[in-house]
Amino acid sequence: MVHLFRTSLGVMALAAAAFGAGGEAQAASGPFLAHQALYDLSLVKSRSNSVNSARGRILYNFTGSSCEGYTSEFRQVSELDSGEGKITLSDLRSNSWEDAAGKSYRFKIETRMNEADAGRVDGSAERDGDHINVKLKLPAPKSFTLDGKIVFPTEQIQRIIAAAKDGKSLLELSVYDGSDDGQKVYNTLTVIGQPIPADRTASPDASTTDEHMKSLKRWPVTVSYFDRESQQKEGEQTPVYAMAFELYENGVSRQLVLDYNDFVISGAMGKFDAKDSKPCN
Repeated sequence: MVHLFRTSLGVMALAAAAFGAGGEAQAASGPFLAHQALYDLSLVKSRSNSVNSARGRILYNFTGSSCEGYTSEFRQVSELDSGEGKITLSDLRSNSWEDAAGKSYRFKIETRMNEADAGRVDGSAERDGDHINVKLKLPAPKSFTLDGKIVFPTEQIQRIIAAAKDGKSLLELSVYDGSDDGQKVYNTLTVIGQPIPADRTASPDASTTDEHMKSLKRWPVTVSYFDRESQQKEGEQTPVYAMAFELYENGVSRQLVLDYNDFVISGAMGKFDAKDSKPCN
């Protein structure tokens, strides 16, 4: 049950962010907005009745530009109550950098459950022609190659935005984000809904009232993450987890819903601060 509450960089990606791409969709026009966002987590439902309550926060910092690359700092602290005094406290911290062309990606991830020693992943990935070279320092030194069609997290969101602007409703991507043990690749299926006009807001929050956001449209998006290796071996079609959110054209996300199969968590934006970005020379 605890493993379901692990949050990978895939969750981080949807928690607010920036990604970049390849394939049919073109890169999104316009810059991503440097910002900090705070999301308050709460339990929506427990399908197996194995979770009585959940609470926590996600703090997300996103900075950078198309010339210097994008830096993401993410922390999620969550408390899961399974009843009978069984409390699981998880603390995930991650830092990553990705160049705007989606060629280079660096990542450090630390995951801690209760009082156990933290699990750490530290590595980098470089795109080289039709493949990607990955070098891990932690959890153990290792080098391996991935298919060049795989995208990194910052690339992923750029692709989603580009597809949304093109009026597409489905997008399939394989994503590498360094999560788990640094060797996992996820197949993703993104479903994009009809655009939401800037002047339509059913439930205002810190993003919808910000001056940088008032004139921007957004799209309802759901991304399902599948274990690529399991799909190849077994044809498994059940997602490991799925995330729904409203994605602005500048990369900011609101109204998070994180579905871990056994239970569903919502993330309401409690605070939003736009930051100044250095213009490219």
